[in-house]
Amino acid sequence: MREKILTFIEKNSRIDLKELAVILGVDEASVAQELKSMEEEHIICGYHTLIDWDKTSVEKVTAMIEVRVTPQRDMGFDKVAERIYNYPEVNSVFLISGGFDLMVTLEGKTLREVSQFVTDKLSTLDTVLSTKTNFILKKYKDHGTVMTVRSTDERMLMTP
Repeated sequence: MREKILTFIEKNSRIDLKELAVILGVDEASVAQELKSMEEEHIICGYHTLIDWDKTSVEKVTAMIEVRVTPQRDMGFDKVAERIYNYPEVNSVFLISGGFDLMVTLEGKTLREVSQFVTDKLSTLDTVLSTKTNFILKKYKDHGTVMTVRSTDERMLMTP
């Protein structure tokens, strides 16, 4: 039952418990208890809302920063990642494969604000060897949700 609950709430965390219970063929109390257990076990780590900030008056810049680091002795990348994710500006930190070690995402009000974070904070950490900043210019799909309105092809179909 856990996997089924997780599958449903991953796509829609606002699904009504009663509706979810009917879908799963169990009582609402069982679903509520299972959710509570998974929250306590940190299987469910949080509930988030996906917002298209481009459709608001709020100015936001999102950056994905690739970071090459020197891992800490006896701790690998975990201690370095912890130092980075403790900055309030940082949204996420991932250990990645490839030419860089970590992927850091953060948001700021301006390109300059994000760049200053990278220059003044991230690049000054003694374990950071290099960084590469990629600014997100437009989101087409995020967390499985299409963020753009699909355009319709207004060209006329030509047949021979």
